[in-house]
Amino acid sequence: MSVIHNKDLGTKQKALAINLDPKIYGSFAEIGAGQDVAANFFKAGASSGTIAKTMSAYDMTFSDAIYGAQKGRRYVSEARLIAMLEKEYGLLIERLAENRGDQTTFFAFSDTMSALNYHKTNEGHGWMGIRFQLEPGGAFNDVVIHVKLLDNDNVLQQSAVGTLGVNLIYACFYYHTHPNILLLSLMDNLSRDAIQIDMIRFEGPDFSKIDNRLMSLHLVKYGFSDAALFGPDGKNMQPSEVLYKKHIVVVRGRFRPIINVHLDMLSTGVKQFVQEPDVDKDNVVVITELTLQALKERDADPTAEIDEKDFLDRVDILCALGQTVLISDFHEYYKLVAYLSKITKLKMGVVLGYPNLEYIFSEDHYRDLPGGILESFATLFSRKVKLFIYPTLRNGIIYNCLRFNPPLLLVDLYRYLIANNKIEDIRHYKESNLQVDTDKVLQLIKEGAEGWEEYVPPEVATMIKERCLFGYACVVKK
Repeated sequence: MSVIHNKDLGTKQKALAINLDPKIYGSFAEIGAGQDVAANFFKAGASSGTIAKTMSAYDMTFSDAIYGAQKGRRYVSEARLIAMLEKEYGLLIERLAENRGDQTTFFAFSDTMSALNYHKTNEGHGWMGIRFQLEPGGAFNDVVIHVKLLDNDNVLQQSAVGTLGVNLIYACFYYHTHPNILLLSLMDNLSRDAIQIDMIRFEGPDFSKIDNRLMSLHLVKYGFSDAALFGPDGKNMQPSEVLYKKHIVVVRGRFRPIINVHLDMLSTGVKQFVQEPDVDKDNVVVITELTLQALKERDADPTAEIDEKDFLDRVDILCALGQTVLISDFHEYYKLVAYLSKITKLKMGVVLGYPNLEYIFSEDHYRDLPGGILESFATLFSRKVKLFIYPTLRNGIIYNCLRFNPPLLLVDLYRYLIANNKIEDIRHYKESNLQVDTDKVLQLIKEGAEGWEEYVPPEVATMIKERCLFGYACVVKK
């Protein structure tokens, strides 16, 4: 059956449609931003056909008594949300399954939010999720999201949470067969200036074919978030949960595929970063970053649409190498640093090749900024950030920080950054890597030329051969 995303449906219409569906029945538990989700169902009419219970355990003692004490007593967390879903869904099944389980698809909706406080000293955010059946007596599925609340008014934030919650419940019951439509519909009747969704996870038998990493990509691609993160195990993660109060080292690339040069950049860059006197080497998170532009730069065609299989091929390899992957819409480095600086106040390291140093100092890239390159530098270098530059070989000459000649008007600024330990050459690199052109390696792989394997890690070569990745000609084993 064809499913169409009806963008004209209002929040009240969605809530009423659910209320009038005789099979859908469940409970609501909301903490921290009012009870606007449940309120929408009450206001729509016929809510007795949908709502078994609503509650809000605002008090911490009450919350712990109902859902259990969380480690670190964190109440706005994924762990608290899951505890709420498990408790409320379990009660539904325990109390109602015998009487009406053969004709009802049960659901438990929960959210735990930190809305804007009275003094406006915090940043609104929170977790929202639903556990639900699609067939009476069937197994349950989960959809969990993390949101940032951007309105500068508590009432507006509560209203946005209410609309998002209705969208989530409606989407899970009526758009579940089309995950892209489900995702897009979450922002119905919402402004992207009001809410960002930076993590989503689908679990359950009815979502077994969904790759959550692809959903991370779509969050950024659709503009729901500036960035999304997932770990080496491929599981989506909320960036603040992973990076808060951490030192971060990030290396950006196309990674098509990741080759020995990339690993050398990363290992040497991290080694120098942890030697910094203000860095706790036991509190460092290393990230490999893929930008939307890098995902579009395929076969020298920067206008190409993102190939989802190609994306998954790249991240499969990165994950196999134990990498934590960030997908972002930050073409400029200063935007990446600004984003990460909102999460951690600790020192960060950015590992990049010499050509990127040239790019950063090119004023042409900042013409849209009112303050031009100085505005970008104020963001990039005013925080606790240090750039580690991997050299490049050109015409037999190794180019590094010492050989870099910035535009004349920026010479003194460059010297200032060097003198103040903001930019540093990577030392002890493998000089043989400087002979390697990453695009040439990709071409050798496509041609099946002898010896390309020496330029990539052994496990990467194996994956390319077994799965015929990046144009490598082979026969896939069925």
